[in-house]
Amino acid sequence: MSGQKAVTPDADGIAAAAKTAAKGKGLPPVHLWNPPFSGDLDIRIARDGSWYYLGTPFTRFELVRLFASILKLEAGKYYLVTPAEKVGITVEDAPFVAVDFDVEGAGRDQLITFTSNIGDTAAAGPEHPIRVERDGESGEPSPYVMVRAGLEALIDRKSFYRLAELGVHKDGWFGVWSGGAFFPLIPSAELDPD
Repeated sequence: MSGQKAVTPDADGIAAAAKTAAKGKGLPPVHLWNPPFSGDLDIRIARDGSWYYLGTPFTRFELVRLFASILKLEAGKYYLVTPAEKVGITVEDAPFVAVDFDVEGAGRDQLITFTSNIGDTAAAGPEHPIRVERDGESGEPSPYVMVRAGLEALIDRKSFYRLAELGVHKDGWFGVWSGGAFFPLIPSAELDPD
């Protein structure tokens, strides 16, 4: 025994530490924090971007934004991290949902800037790539955009349809340009020849 008191993580303690850490401009530097693992917390982010604690939905958007600001992905697992604690949470798919986007320019000079359900923005390009996974059975696409530090947003259906309207064919793929990069969405051969 190290003589250190065992701590059971709780949402209120993490929220208080996050508020302290979030003082200042921008996001807290979670990439610099590597506290010891404190255990898992019953927080779940559903596929639609809704947050739950002990099975109950979060009702305060400010609390969701606060927790999202200290979210970190390590070795395929999601954590809420403060300078003193690291607690595991459950993420059903991606931690964020891209609910809209703006487009500037056209063709290869096009820039697509996504907005997430918590208000983060990410301009798609080499540092914020768009990718599409397809369900092995149904073939249903699940499109994603990198928001920050390994954290992705699932692109919602309406935005994906709008994205497809911007699509062009390149090297056997139908996809979109943004930030000087081409992002394939679906093989050209799979599109209906309307």
